[in-house]
Amino acid sequence: MLFGSSGIRQVFGLDLVLLALQVGGAASTPCCIVGRDTRTTSELLEHAVIAGMLSAGADVRTCGIAPTPTVAYAARDADAGCMITASHNPEPYNGLKLINPNGSAFARRQQAAIEDALAESHWVDWDGQGCVSPIDAVALHREAILDAVSLSRPVTAVLDCGNGAGSVITPDLLSEAGASVIGLNCNVSGRFVRPSEPLETNLPYIGDIVRKRGAACAVIHDGDADRMMAFDERGRYIDGDRLLMLFVKYLDCKRVVTTVDATMAIEEVAEVRRTPVGDSYVSEELLTWGDFGGEASGSWIFPWHSYCPDGVYASALLCEIASEWSIAEELDGMPRYTLLRESYRVGSSREVMAAMGADDPTHGIRFDDDDGWYLIRASGTEPKIRITAEGKTPAKAKEMLELGGTAFERARRRSNGGVE
Repeated sequence: MLFGSSGIRQVFGLDLVLLALQVGGAASTPCCIVGRDTRTTSELLEHAVIAGMLSAGADVRTCGIAPTPTVAYAARDADAGCMITASHNPEPYNGLKLINPNGSAFARRQQAAIEDALAESHWVDWDGQGCVSPIDAVALHREAILDAVSLSRPVTAVLDCGNGAGSVITPDLLSEAGASVIGLNCNVSGRFVRPSEPLETNLPYIGDIVRKRGAACAVIHDGDADRMMAFDERGRYIDGDRLLMLFVKYLDCKRVVTTVDATMAIEEVAEVRRTPVGDSYVSEELLTWGDFGGEASGSWIFPWHSYCPDGVYASALLCEIASEWSIAEELDGMPRYTLLRESYRVGSSREVMAAMGADDPTHGIRFDDDDGWYLIRASGTEPKIRITAEGKTPAKAKEMLELGGTAFERARRRSNGGVE
């Protein structure tokens, strides 16, 4: 499959540029929305995609630099959208996300249709070529969020956009909503001064800033701002599982869609349906069931707003929560089990997962017992195997992680032709 769990992603090079041109033609519709993140390679890929669309007769509305959820929100007035981004991946990567008018990512059947169409010519004659016009997608998205979110009192919020596309909307949005914003890395320099993925290990400076400035919270974006992670007022990083439960409680959600790698504690506060890892699977399930959806990686989907993970909306909502609640006290009162995650860089990740008997490498293999579980799966965006384990006690979580690690090592030996 050309598509991973979140669009097409590759290390940037000529092959990706040519692929962008082909995908533009294959994905062309009468009216397409196109935007890009801040990477130094994104503008070239944007031009390639647009060239492919124009050559197939599509009219293109360009957003320029904009977050993925901003492009997705603008796509409601078009036939499809395309975002140039590798999201949280390191800077050498780039890629494409194809988006439906409702904000959801292209489903597997749509992805398969695009792959089949790559072998065909979509060229139209000179008098059928499309045209390009700009659109202020940021203003549309900002106004929609301001209409939906309201702070009950002014709060101070630390915001780290990581030099990503969130820089063009989230600082002004939070200020207009009533927050006093302490902005970090909120410029579109084209280089990430920190790793783009909003993991605790990549954000060692945030906690001190929150405490020293008396902030009510901190919100953190990845490269295209489809993700949002956070810190509470005590300067503690909020892991994605607890942030999921915080949103569920505040929004009073009864039916929640999340992924197979999310905490089992969520099942104590809502009815849950689980999908394979990947926001496209969560949004697809939300089309027919559920009040809210999210992934522990920081993707939050508000179906009344859009079926695209919206880190910008989530940032404003967290500030609203901070204006009404003590986030730290809410977190301390939540059910919690020990959840451990490890990843291994493996060049042959699909072969390893096949050796384990996985029908789909990115869906992976999950083992459950009464007190815990582990999941082994191939990353859909990087050459990695990820192991997640949870237990009702720390000892049980460690046991499950070790069982998962042993199963992984056996499969790796088998995939390399080794004998157990």
